[in-house]
Amino acid sequence: MSSSVTSSPATARRVLDWRLRFGLLSLVWGFSFLFMKVGTESFAPFQVTLGRLAFGTAVLAVAMAVKRERLPRGARTWGHLAVAGFLLNALPFSLFAFSELTIPSSLAGICNATSPLWGMALSLVALSEDRPTRRRVAGLGIGFLGVLTVLGVWQGFHGLDVTGTALALLASLSYPIGWIYVRRTLAGSSHSHLSLSGAQLLLATLQLAVVTPLFTSAPAGFPVLPSLSVAALGILGTGLAFLIQYDLVAEVGPTTAQMVTYFTPVIATAAGVALLGESLSWSTPVGAVIVLAGAALTQARPRSATIAPEPSRRTRPRPKARVEQGQEPGGRLPTG
Repeated sequence: MSSSVTSSPATARRVLDWRLRFGLLSLVWGFSFLFMKVGTESFAPFQVTLGRLAFGTAVLAVAMAVKRERLPRGARTWGHLAVAGFLLNALPFSLFAFSELTIPSSLAGICNATSPLWGMALSLVALSEDRPTRRRVAGLGIGFLGVLTVLGVWQGFHGLDVTGTALALLASLSYPIGWIYVRRTLAGSSHSHLSLSGAQLLLATLQLAVVTPLFTSAPAGFPVLPSLSVAALGILGTGLAFLIQYDLVAEVGPTTAQMVTYFTPVIATAAGVALLGESLSWSTPVGAVIVLAGAALTQARPRSATIAPEPSRRTRPRPKARVEQGQEPGGRLPTG
């Protein structure tokens, strides 16, 4: 998400320090799992996802109108964005919503933290430029050891809904698959990041608009709390979260901005326990810490690649909109 094409005005950055925006993004993404849980109490998972995507798309549409951005052109670009919208938005959002029918929101948030581990494993196979190092391979092994700890494998998964947990893990796997696809097909696009992301969310919304009526019946009513939860999930956890994340990447760089991933499961767990009364065994937080430690190691880069000073902001050239792993159009619109 490192395009300078649609960077936020400097005045907006001075109003709210990047650390506060970082904390706000962590809260928004962490509470997204609680919003999903509350939403699925009254609406079908597909309906929750459709509402989330519709509200999120509306936020990006307003942002595009304010910035006078246009949707991208070209059938090829729209075809790639349709696949990206499915892998990065429609599919994982739906899987997380279905998973929370049977597992706590805190567990879904922790499963979401495995996404960097899946990404590391897949990139070693699919991306030739990602060379494995001992540290990153060790991080991969530690991370999946943490997953087994969260699942309580020594107890034979006693008391764990295997189907719901598997759906949440599949949702987390869908993100890096989508990132790799975008990196191979849309890297170097001349369109702005906001334009690509707006189109991607729009296409994901249309996909759910087709699927939802086929598998669900119209809601009997619209209870206030679940309806507000779905609206907050879309407006805050998808639309606003994207705008905040993009602004963070533009200001402090992707490495610092992506660290929000490590705070999200902590907040998701705290929110689920404190507000929804979800139970928490010792293996869940311990396993989560191990997962996050492994994920952090998988994101480590060789020291030589990070010591070169960057050009100053005033003299830095204005690159074309480019897409990198973890910075793809709409890629981490949130998470879960």
